[in-house]
This record gives sequence, C-alpha cells and structure tokens, in this order.
Amino acid sequence: MTRVDVSELVRIRTHHPEAIAEAAARRARRPLLRPGGRLMIVAADHPARGALAVGNRRLAMANRADLLERLCLALSRPGVDGVLATADILDDLLLLGALEDRVVVGSMNRGGLAGAAFELDDRFTGHRAEDVARLGFDAGKLLLRVDYEDPRSADTLLSAARAVDAMAQRRLPVFVEPFICHRRDGRLGTDLTAEAVTRSIAIASGLGGTSAYTWLKLPVTENPGDMARVMETSTLPAVLLGGEIGDDQEGTYEKWREALRLPTVQGLVVGRSLLYPVDGDVAAAVDTAVGLL
Repeated sequence: MTRVDVSELVRIRTHHPEAIAEAAARRARRPLLRPGGRLMIVAADHPARGALAVGNRRLAMANRADLLERLCLALSRPGVDGVLATADILDDLLLLGALEDRVVVGSMNRGGLAGAAFELDDRFTGHRAEDVARLGFDAGKLLLRVDYEDPRSADTLLSAARAVDAMAQRRLPVFVEPFICHRRDGRLGTDLTAEAVTRSIAIASGLGGTSAYTWLKLPVTENPGDMARVMETSTLPAVLLGGEIGDDQEGTYEKWREALRLPTVQGLVVGRSLLYPVDGDVAAAVDTAVGLL
C-alpha cells in the first residue's frame, strides 16, 4: 500500500487549508458512467456515524492513516470508478491526489449516530448540495431509514425530499439508500424481507419534485431469489450496497452476481468488506468485486 504521511497532511491542513479547495478545482473529472460501463464505488462514510467496527474489531476503522492507505489502494485498482465518503476523508484524498479521474460521491446525512437513542433522526450534517457543486464532486448520497413507529421518521423523509430537490436543481445525481427499520430490545435493525425492501423502494422513488437525478442504493433481500420481483418496483437506476460479507464470502458474491443481472442494477457500492477483508488482501477483494460487474 502507498504510505500516508500524516505529518504532511497535518502540515497542509494547518498552514494551507485552501489547498483542499485548490485540489478540488484542478481535479480531473470523468462522467458518472462511462459508455457501456457500470459503477464500482468504494464506500467509506461509516466513521462519521461512529460506526467504526468491522466484524468483531470494534475500532477497525479508527486509524485514519490505515483507512486512507486502504482507500488509495482500492482506488488504484482497475475497474474501480470512485469513492463515497464524508468531507474529512474526501479532503484527505484530494490532498493525496487519489481522486483524479474518479467519481466522487459526498455523503450527506450522518447525524443518526450508530447506537444512539436519536439514531433515526438522520439529520443532514455532511455535504449539502451546494458543497457537492462547489467542490466539483459528481454525486451525493443520503440514508433514508423509516420506522413506522417512530415519529422522527417523518422529519427524515422531509429532509431527504428537500435534499433530492436541491441536488436535482443543480443537475447532480443523488443516491438514496432506503430501509424499513424496527427497534427490538432498544437496538435498531433493518428489515430485508422482500416486502420491506419493496416498500422502501417505493417510498424513496417518490421523494422530491422530480426523480430525474435520483438513483437507489439497495441491499440484496434476505432471500436473494426475491430480488427480481422487488426490483420491479421502480424504473430508477440502482446500485447494490455491500454490507458485511460474514463467513460465507462466496455466497455473498453469488448474491451480488445474480442481482447485477437485473435491468435496473447499474453497479456496486461496497465498503468495509473490501477495505477490511478477512484475509487482509484489499487488492484481491476489490478485484473480485470488480469481476462481478
């Protein structure tokens, strides 16, 4: 992996903070999708929600230099299109020169901190539409978790709709990641049954005054055989989110492979399972995911 010089990043941030905007301004850009291509995006927006765990390693993502090195390696692999992250990580990657000719997706709402009593209050504490436009980034992403028994979900729905409007006004794509959620024993969990994912797609697709720039970021249902029927709910382009692979790595890859054959599915957005694979081989994990496309 490329070694990250933390001292140099701190020096630039301390003495030349304007260097971040300058790096964004001169960054070589590319289309979101190349002709005939599909998207392979590496996700790294988990830390801003306090979600630092990978498997049984509770603070695996807490070492920023290590995370940046893993991201730089992943972004250097053939077939990787770009990265999804919050401002702090994207600023570091800009200074490292790792975002040239890559798709850059700003993460917009990180206020629903993992494990907090207010976790479903997914406030927009990250990139705003104006930030994505100002920095010349290529898209935004928002999380939409809905619990029918939690009144705060209504606030999240409204905020998400206004974010969709703000992105569409600037002709910027926005990836909406919807889930139907439930609390059990005080812990928030996502419902991946076919009916729940179908409802989440229907809700997300109708946000805002236009869906022209809306993409969906969706999980594979708990029964992968349901995906074809579930994806009939919308004509919006979609990408699959990765999540935790667990012990059955080959089984997970097969689920992705099958879902990627569906007409609305345009690619993958995968994070921890590629950046922190069980065997430690980031390049091999990324290459395997790219091969599924």
